[in-house]
Amino acid sequence: MALPSAARVLRAAVRRCDPPSRPRSAPAAAAPRGLSPAAAGAGPRPGPPPPPRGAERDPPSPAVDFGDSREAFRSKSNAELLRGLLVLGLCAVEPLVQHNQQLLQLCQRVLGQTLFERLMKMTFYGQFVAGEDQEAIKPLLRRNQAFGVGAVLDYSVEEDLGDGRSRTSAADKETGGAEKREKQYRVHLGFGDHHGGITGAHSYFYADEAKCDRHMETFLRCIDASRGCSEDGFCAIKLTALARPQFLVCFSEVLVKWRRFFHRMAAEEGLAGRAVLDKKLQVEKLQEALANLGIVSKAEIQQWFTGENVGTNGTVDLLDWNRLLDSRTKLSRPLLIPNRKTGQPEPLLSRFGEEEEQQLKRVLQRMDVLARSAMEQGVRLMVDAEQSYFQPAISRLAVETQRHFNRSQPVIYNTHQCYLREAYNNVTGDVELSHREGWHFGTKLVRGAYMEQEKERAAQMGYEDPINPTYEKTNEMYHRCLDYVLEKIKQRWKASVMVATHNEDTVKFTLHRMKELGIHPSDKKVCFGQLLGMCDQITFPLGQAGFPVYKYVPFGPVKEVLPYLSRRAQENRGIMQRANRERDLLWKEVKRRLLSGNPFSP
Repeated sequence: MALPSAARVLRAAVRRCDPPSRPRSAPAAAAPRGLSPAAAGAGPRPGPPPPPRGAERDPPSPAVDFGDSREAFRSKSNAELLRGLLVLGLCAVEPLVQHNQQLLQLCQRVLGQTLFERLMKMTFYGQFVAGEDQEAIKPLLRRNQAFGVGAVLDYSVEEDLGDGRSRTSAADKETGGAEKREKQYRVHLGFGDHHGGITGAHSYFYADEAKCDRHMETFLRCIDASRGCSEDGFCAIKLTALARPQFLVCFSEVLVKWRRFFHRMAAEEGLAGRAVLDKKLQVEKLQEALANLGIVSKAEIQQWFTGENVGTNGTVDLLDWNRLLDSRTKLSRPLLIPNRKTGQPEPLLSRFGEEEEQQLKRVLQRMDVLARSAMEQGVRLMVDAEQSYFQPAISRLAVETQRHFNRSQPVIYNTHQCYLREAYNNVTGDVELSHREGWHFGTKLVRGAYMEQEKERAAQMGYEDPINPTYEKTNEMYHRCLDYVLEKIKQRWKASVMVATHNEDTVKFTLHRMKELGIHPSDKKVCFGQLLGMCDQITFPLGQAGFPVYKYVPFGPVKEVLPYLSRRAQENRGIMQRANRERDLLWKEVKRRLLSGNPFSP
């Protein structure tokens, strides 16, 4: 089978097509979509400056007290306080968390399904899950909203892997590509799986596209629920539910190889020590280098810049280089790049065949359907981050959707994981790209949920660990990324950020920097987020002080949500073991109510 050109693969992939199911009319605010910013008419489009901030416009940002147990738990009943003490205490016991799957299965066998579900609703399910369906969750969401707390809805049913969890593409079969891929971008069935002793990543593995469409329908229902239950809320989506994970691994490899090739050429020009966006290659030297490597002729490389807003100032940086992968239209053969080890040219897209092309088109169609529905209903979409070997593709697909739907306001939010060594480069690159092209940058900043899994996978498969070496380094990275975005907000760039953290020091750092930079809560450029059932002493004081703050709210049937609960217990066991302050405040509030003479009143 002949390999398609890079232009055909990536340009055809995002051509407007009828959505796969449940079509929605496109909103007037959405511009025609395409991977090429030039084709879409993108470019720096600074809007009219906002009116200058006046002293009478906004009152000073209110102070927030995270040590006031009465304010923190004002929304909780006595039963909920006692449940919190019990559940958070059990979650701090390492053996219970480590063997939680076996213990849950044992309880099911001993108690039977009916009694087991009652027990779960009284304990772990009741603590961390809002309810079984969109009607059941409404009372909790309305109560939270009364205290200034919004919702990020997540339908948390996870798929079993079954027999179809691994599928080799046609291109891999033809080229033997599964064995030739770089180690980080090979599929490893021991990971991304919440079975077999390794708690994975809420990833969906399956054999057919129809299941992707069913997942899309589930997300559409979640958007509907968010509209009906939470004002100005979010709906979380995972791209491993909308695309085959093997495709995401393959696409990630293509993107990473293309980026590494740029860095190699920058190093040859003596730019190795510079910040990523400060590496600017001279167009003439770039053309000469590519011709000398035998990758393309000088005439062909000149065609890459024809009609594109790339290299017009005589230089090419990494963002320009990435756009070339999107928008080249005249290539006589598949793109070749040097092999990292041998230095010999090899096709970049040798394992990106027609099957992968179709998958790319389909996942973008599904994202269009979801984004269109969210925009129509006043809901924002949160694209969750996943493992590092999926993440380049996930971020790229999120950015393509942001380009189209974030023209007038941030409808689509990406997620950046600050435990990755490349986190700062990823954040600054996406912010700069949005500024150049005139759309709104939106992100959720997290530390990351897959640290142990990532380290174990890197060790087993023999590639460099992508995670920061220590928790302290991850904290430094988080604050560095956050401070960069806050500075851009101060400069009136189109940027918004959710500070998704259970770390009180990070929240205090954010409040301090907002005050220093003159960013007021009413601007709604900065919001905060915590998981349901955790860190109420952070969430509710923020909400009652007028700061935009959200609970990440999972829902779904008890039996089907158990894998989610198991995964959360594993991922957050470090947080749970450090939750002494939250448990102390819960005890303090229980005692205060008992001693007040009116224990039934919060």
